[in-house]
Amino acid sequence: MTMVAKAQKWGNSLAVRLPKTMAEECGIVADSPIEITREENSIIIKPVSKKQISLDSLLAGITEENLHSEVPAGKPVGREIW
Repeated sequence: MTMVAKAQKWGNSLAVRLPKTMAEECGIVADSPIEITREENSIIIKPVSKKQISLDSLLAGITEENLHSEVPAGKPVGREIW
């Protein structure tokens, strides 16, 4: 989909409004983080994708070098020991 819009002054910057349907189709809603890239004479706007982090990928990052020992937390309080 292509559209023509008008850049408008917003403080010391310029702003362009995104049509609601076009933004929604790209997963952009109010306050969404977006990435703005300049390539030659073009400006590309795209949503920042939320990277899905799995427990398996986190555990795969544990090595002998970054594995720490237990951390003392003091004596038990309450019903920690049964």
